[in-house]
Amino acid sequence: MHALICAHGLSEPPPTLPPADLIIAVDGGAHWCHTLRQQPHILLGDFDSLPEQTLQRWQQQKVAVHRYPADKDQTDLELALHLAVARGAQRITVVGALGGRWDQSIANVLLLAHPRWSGLPVTLVDGRQEVCLIQGQGVVHGAAGDTVSLIAVGGDAQGVTTRGLHYALKDGVIPFGAAFGVSNRLTASQAEITVRQGLLVVVHIHGRHH
Repeated sequence: MHALICAHGLSEPPPTLPPADLIIAVDGGAHWCHTLRQQPHILLGDFDSLPEQTLQRWQQQKVAVHRYPADKDQTDLELALHLAVARGAQRITVVGALGGRWDQSIANVLLLAHPRWSGLPVTLVDGRQEVCLIQGQGVVHGAAGDTVSLIAVGGDAQGVTTRGLHYALKDGVIPFGAAFGVSNRLTASQAEITVRQGLLVVVHIHGRHH
């Protein structure tokens, strides 16, 4: 099952989105649902960034509402990810997770490493850019010339081997806190990446980026 989560960031709308079986609008992310012409199944959040009249309009269309207090230990996006996993999501796409506030953007990227959805494909989408996490092995699908950056988080990524990237690695190390893996590029329609130990945030920019 594919779940689409619309958060309240300032991302650009993606060119296309695969069909979703479950659509969750996170607070003001309901505006993204309108932009993407996707009616949510669930509205979730403390609704500090969603006008009451908009909330009521979605409720009139039988959209379920999960309201949380403003003072809580988890962000609305984290709650939405937990809900999607609980509903049986096997793949999750998040739009509107980036831009605006740096603290929330950084936290949203690092949410990819949460153990609750370890091994589950979770992708943040912002226009032509996608962000995902690789632990163990993964595949990046695109076109030759696409920009792909590999960034170690939580420590050095060791035993990194890549196939299909211009700057290839074989059992190499991408150091934590270094820009070593930034601005690589696809040489074919996909790249295979394996990591023996550690985590890699993968940023994929579709099309040539200057």
